[in-house]
Amino acid sequence: MEYQHTPVMLKEVIGLLAPRPGENYLDCTLGGAGYTLEIAKRIMPGGKILAIDLDKAAINNAAEIIKKNKYQNIILANENFKNLSTIVKKYFAASEADKFSGIVFDLGLSSAQLQDGSRGFSFQLLQAPLNMSFAAPAEITAQAIINNYSRQELTKIFRDYGEEKFAYQIAGEIIKVRQKEVIKTVGQLVNIVKQVIPARWQSGKIHPATKIFQALRLAVNNELENLQLALTSAVALLAPCGKIAVVTFHSLEDRVVKKFFREESRDCLCPPTYPACR
Repeated sequence: MEYQHTPVMLKEVIGLLAPRPGENYLDCTLGGAGYTLEIAKRIMPGGKILAIDLDKAAINNAAEIIKKNKYQNIILANENFKNLSTIVKKYFAASEADKFSGIVFDLGLSSAQLQDGSRGFSFQLLQAPLNMSFAAPAEITAQAIINNYSRQELTKIFRDYGEEKFAYQIAGEIIKVRQKEVIKTVGQLVNIVKQVIPARWQSGKIHPATKIFQALRLAVNNELENLQLALTSAVALLAPCGKIAVVTFHSLEDRVVKKFFREESRDCLCPPTYPACR
């Protein structure tokens, strides 16, 4: 499958970062390589960009582009950005490891991932398996969660990661259905959600299964927790006056990012109970 994804805020992010020749950069979410390629052009000569993605398809796609266009300053890493500090140490000397002029995160799904019928990210592809993992092989899949987690665990996932109003009821219907058959496909899960959510809540532009699919994807990939870890590492990797650009897709990511930068921007980061700054 051809891997295609166009960053929606490419112009704005590049304008904010203002890459210059000789600078080093990190792209923590390679995707369709939009940010990586644009930055790579601007930091030549002398600059390098390390592009990270857990999705092997994204890495393979970028490798083909790099080979075709003969880029010499792009490093690809098929890794999880939660291990950002460790990844950087693999590819950069210690003298360069905290000298990045800019770090980019473009969170959420790519167009290519949504269109891939083997992933199960889209509720439009009804025969797709309930995978929802960025990695291959997956550590855990949406199918495993749906068919093995308790009603309480499912409810928590749907509420915490999907903010789903009918989380408890949907979890209950899942338990009932899986006693009769294994829930394996997108279509099966969509039907369960539609059976539970009242008709008056299904008439809007947003698909009734949107929040459930978001919740499962976040749970499968541990996205919010990994983002917190990556942001913490990213700050330590910046050069003086370096910048971090984060493009969020939904409110849960947005909250994590805003809370993180709000705390990082304070003069003192000691817990409120400390009598004096340490």
